[in-house]
Amino acid sequence: MTKNSAASVSLDHYEVWFLTGSQHLYGEDVLKQVAAQSHDIADALNAASNIPVRVVWKPVLTDSDAIRRTALEANLADHVIGVSAWMHTFSPAKMWIQGLDALRKPLLHLHTQANVELPWEDIDFDFMNLNQAAHGDREFGYIQSRLGIPRKTVVGHVSNPEVLRQVGIWQRAAAGWAAIRGLKLTRFGDNMRNVAVTEGDKTEAELRLGVSVNTWSVNELADAVHATSESDVDVLVAEYEELYDVATELGRGGARHESLRYGAKIELGLRRFLETNGSAAFTTSFEDLGELRQLPGLAVQRLMADGYGFGAEGDWKTALLVRAAKVMGAGLPGGASLMEDYTYHLVPGAEKILGAHMLEVCPSLTTSKPRLEIHPLGIGGKEDPVRLVFDTDPGAGVVVALSDMRDRFRLVANAVEVVPLEQPLPNLPVARALWSPKPDFATSAAAWLTAGAAHHTVLSTQVGVETFEDFAEMAQTELLTIDEGTTISAFKKEIRWNQAYYKLAGGL
Repeated sequence: MTKNSAASVSLDHYEVWFLTGSQHLYGEDVLKQVAAQSHDIADALNAASNIPVRVVWKPVLTDSDAIRRTALEANLADHVIGVSAWMHTFSPAKMWIQGLDALRKPLLHLHTQANVELPWEDIDFDFMNLNQAAHGDREFGYIQSRLGIPRKTVVGHVSNPEVLRQVGIWQRAAAGWAAIRGLKLTRFGDNMRNVAVTEGDKTEAELRLGVSVNTWSVNELADAVHATSESDVDVLVAEYEELYDVATELGRGGARHESLRYGAKIELGLRRFLETNGSAAFTTSFEDLGELRQLPGLAVQRLMADGYGFGAEGDWKTALLVRAAKVMGAGLPGGASLMEDYTYHLVPGAEKILGAHMLEVCPSLTTSKPRLEIHPLGIGGKEDPVRLVFDTDPGAGVVVALSDMRDRFRLVANAVEVVPLEQPLPNLPVARALWSPKPDFATSAAAWLTAGAAHHTVLSTQVGVETFEDFAEMAQTELLTIDEGTTISAFKKEIRWNQAYYKLAGGL
């Protein structure tokens, strides 16, 4: 199938610029050494397998005009998703004021140095003048804090695997942030009636997050679906038969084969509509299907697998989160999907959450071969929809929700462990995931409810809480984390403190 470039999850076209600060005080020979050693740091980052985005070395910066122009150039380059900065020697921080004030891309402060060990016997003051990042980076840290610049600080030598891990996580968060800035999100119809949490301020979302959220009539989609050719449907159905375990009734000659062909028409029409619109995320609603004969299920699952963001019942906030998670997890094992906490296993000491949705869970969450089935939906008043049925692979994950709190958007992230099903679910004909939330079920659920977090989420088994922490810093958006160290008393205090902070930060 043709893949939409707008929904690509490849990070190959992105860059992070590596900026090095110094000055002319120590002479040209020192600046040549600074350039050579900073180039070595950039090369070391590029050579690391867990650094997903290409690091581009820039000439050493020694004056305020060059710093400002570099920041402006980075702002204008869409493929530049962030900058890393390191003060190799002492770089007087007043030189950085205009540049930092102008910078609109995410910033990583890499506090490192060229050497790992001190050359104890050979060290002299020439060495000290050259290798004084311990001095220069403190000056740089001051001016960043003085100006209120959001950033991530990573400390240590680039040969340290933990340093590389943190830099890689920041890069992935920056890629997710870049994917949201300028994202076109298509809504087919409106939100599910009388539901609160799927509502939100779309104008504020475009201002704060950069996503453009607009609505099209579902019958415009239906027209695209019904205009698909039978030959294209033949090709797509053959692809289904190759990739999935197709139920006999849906196979060629089966009693429900026409329903599968209509599901293929939905995918073809939906994909074409989104490609034409340049959208990388979308929503649908079972309450607003117009001339569509089925609620899109299989089509949504496959589009998510290709990198599209999706939210059910018109939930555009979850759709943009799914899109961000898809990009942040590019190239990593696991997947990301729309998810919903559905029901609980409440055996004391073994509590778990069963997550699913009516149809739309992304098959990127499994390495098994999904089964393609058809079953009644029970709501929506349309024909039985086709869908992929599978169990999510076990492993570490994170469940994240985005809520509109009137004066700000709030992210809530819960670290979880996806576990195998304890028993088969022969009568639950949807894709599903079972997980144990951290730190424990009761604390997790109470904190989630206290935060007012949404019931629609993104489940990612590719990236963890730390990636979303970096993402929230870039977005300057509130993030409440539920993990091993969470207690309800501390969590409530954090919410109260945040209310005061965001009121003050946003202006009275």
